[in-house]
Amino acid sequence: MTQALPNFYTVIPAGGVGTRLWPLSRANAPKFLHDLTGAGTTLIRGTFERLAPLTGDRVMVVTGESHRDAVREQIPELAGGDLVLEPSPKDSAAAIGLAAAILHRRDPEIIMGSFAADQVIAPVDIFQEAVKEAAVTAATGRIVTIGIKPTTPATGFGYIRQGEALSIDGAPHACEVAEFVEKPGEQKAQEYVDGGSHLWNAGMFVAPVGLLLEHLKANEPQLHDGLVEIAAAWGTERQQEVMARIWPTLPKTAIDYAVAEPAAAAGDVAVIPGHFTWDDVGDFAAIARLNPAEDEDQMTVLGDSSRVYSDESSGVVVSETDRVVALIGVRDIVVVDTDDALLVTTTDHAQSVKQAVEALQKKGDSDVL
Repeated sequence: MTQALPNFYTVIPAGGVGTRLWPLSRANAPKFLHDLTGAGTTLIRGTFERLAPLTGDRVMVVTGESHRDAVREQIPELAGGDLVLEPSPKDSAAAIGLAAAILHRRDPEIIMGSFAADQVIAPVDIFQEAVKEAAVTAATGRIVTIGIKPTTPATGFGYIRQGEALSIDGAPHACEVAEFVEKPGEQKAQEYVDGGSHLWNAGMFVAPVGLLLEHLKANEPQLHDGLVEIAAAWGTERQQEVMARIWPTLPKTAIDYAVAEPAAAAGDVAVIPGHFTWDDVGDFAAIARLNPAEDEDQMTVLGDSSRVYSDESSGVVVSETDRVVALIGVRDIVVVDTDDALLVTTTDHAQSVKQAVEALQKKGDSDVL
């Protein structure tokens, strides 16, 4: 980073089980703690390494209490006060808002960048240039998001409509955000791709902590006041007592609804177009896409001890056992083999895995979730 922005701080919200990646991803081992790309590193470690060159040791992770040890193992560089543990999931507004409140007490001039722990991004240098532009733009008093140039008419993502270009030194690609758009139907998504003025909303936000809290207070005053009270006790002997008392009372909502969308309506949000590949690894079709086989007649196989035989078959096998998996004459198959659960589906039905998890919850089979 330039010397003009020494107060830039990375925040990594690490929450969400990733139910469409069951049985690999579970409550006690969510997807950000797995290597899903064959890169030899977990998703959260990859996120940290992408951002460390920009902020150094100024990194905060917000995650569940049950992931304390695993996150510490993945990012041993974290300072003691920079691992923020949630007693229970409260969605992104509480996680990001608490980080902002804690950082604001340290220094009201901090600019924080929030980047989810479970995304795959390349090339890293292009991503870092976009983050630098976002930080420069945020320093002018704006909340900034990094939108991804869409490559397909995806209906599973929200979109950002770009407005007028902003003239900001050091951020030549910054534009106003005209509006955030909910997940569209296929026809509308195709119009967005063809029109060229819409970007995927990847949930990346860079903002002055004071401005983020100002919008949170205006739109979610109960959430804001609770988070500020927790932050006031942070690092003191009252921290646990205040967290235990306040956290269960906080409303559960997304940062998009609590801050980004109303701030955009007020003209306080800018966007930097991201010309890099981005994947939120939402299901096993994404894993197959991110780990392509050498040719269409081969399987993608992940797992250190995988023993897979494949004949005239394609798809992906993720194995955490030493069991032999033999596949003959099947196309686009997904097999996930763990010690206590076996998933068999196809890449076309990968989104439906969430329904299986919901059914298991209703049956009371929580021991495998």
